[in-house]
Amino acid sequence: MKRFLKKVQYYLAALAVIYLLLLIPDAKEKDPGTVTGKKPFAWNSDSLWLQMEGLFKGARQMEKGKLDSVIAIHKEIAENELGLLQNAGLTDAAWMRTENNFFVLSSLIAARQEQLSWLIDYYTRVRNQVKFHSQQWDMNDPAARNTIYILLYGMRAAVEEALLQADSLKISPAMMVKDERSVTPVASIFGIKVNSGDLLVSRGGAEVSALISRGNDYPGNFSHVALIYVADKTNQVSLIEAHIEKGVAVASVAQYENDKKLRFMVMRPRADLPLMLADPLLPQKAAKKMFDEAGKRHIPYDFKMNFHDSSALFCSEVASYAYRKYGIQLWKYPSTISSQGVVNWLHDFGVENFITQMPSDLEYDPQLSVVAEWRDPETLFKDHLDNAVMDVLLERANNGEEIGYATWKLPLVRVLKGYCMVKNFFGKTGLIPEGMSATKALKNESFVAMHVSIKNKTMQLANKFIKENGYRPPYWQLVKFAQTAAKEK
Repeated sequence: MKRFLKKVQYYLAALAVIYLLLLIPDAKEKDPGTVTGKKPFAWNSDSLWLQMEGLFKGARQMEKGKLDSVIAIHKEIAENELGLLQNAGLTDAAWMRTENNFFVLSSLIAARQEQLSWLIDYYTRVRNQVKFHSQQWDMNDPAARNTIYILLYGMRAAVEEALLQADSLKISPAMMVKDERSVTPVASIFGIKVNSGDLLVSRGGAEVSALISRGNDYPGNFSHVALIYVADKTNQVSLIEAHIEKGVAVASVAQYENDKKLRFMVMRPRADLPLMLADPLLPQKAAKKMFDEAGKRHIPYDFKMNFHDSSALFCSEVASYAYRKYGIQLWKYPSTISSQGVVNWLHDFGVENFITQMPSDLEYDPQLSVVAEWRDPETLFKDHLDNAVMDVLLERANNGEEIGYATWKLPLVRVLKGYCMVKNFFGKTGLIPEGMSATKALKNESFVAMHVSIKNKTMQLANKFIKENGYRPPYWQLVKFAQTAAKEK
């Protein structure tokens, strides 16, 4: 019996030593420092947002005939301004007049849903004007970047505030924008006609999706990019994309649709680009090249977000790498991530490059046309809620808050990571993604827990607001609720 107890003590002591060894923290990583020398875009327009909400509340109390008359006046102004945009330069005041009037219209039409189709149609026409004029703008100029962002992101936000007050069952999820000419094979995604070589810029429902879409000098609505390939002879549709969990993979339409998307945007190279005029099948060739390469070699996920190194690829890089092979440089004007807190948090997850290619910024590339946009009416509010919570979390990051983790779990997760590495060696997907350390996995767990905790409390405040006011809280109210929830955390 004594011999047995000694063996037990020996094994327990050995386990304790192993546990303590596995508790040793990772070597301290190099501080990312200040990486871009730029400043993130800031709206600084709280008074405007409150004015919009005030207009909406006033419109809800207005007699319908009177409200229609007020809307008609602003619609006439809008059409006149749109005519002036035909010859507007970058600094022309007509751009801001158009958007300011659009903000008024969206606030009024949010209370008069019968006019929503006109609002969406007008938004589409202005969006196409912006994209057309941006072909002549120097997108390295901060004034140009700010202008295109204010117009495209701002008007989308205004439309969605109106959509959120509508009966979601009556809203068509698809919004056609521009039928950019293409001769490549055709397919259908979510009922939208797409062509081989098109880019699907989307937003998923995971917490990290909110971080990717908001952690940018120009916070956006999208977190992922997939490249469409349609086979010439079989017409089989494939979507090529990079996943954190498994690297570059090829998905069928069914698999892509099953991977929950809150929204996506279809983008296509302009048909009048010199390289496209010389070879209209260029997008098909780029997509085929990426499709073939994904089948020939395992391409791990690029946590570093280094688009100069193609040995590993992140989602945006799948598209840019494919097109670069045929002379088209997507993200000709790279994304920048300058907020120190955002840099620190992304660095915690393995990001080392903060001048990179962020999915949302692809919309501002003058080489591409927006073909269509799709959003799930049932989950649009969730998208806004996730963003509001993430904006508040990133405020906390910029105030010096760090992402911690449960230290006691580190030995256990390191053992799990070892098992995952064995699975990766045999071509299987592990619970902890290839390229992510045990420490980073634990930090990701803490990050998700932070987001979920604040989101749940924010949702409670939002539901209370809906009950008391009879309408869904706009984005700026969600941010306030998230700030309150974060203080109670």
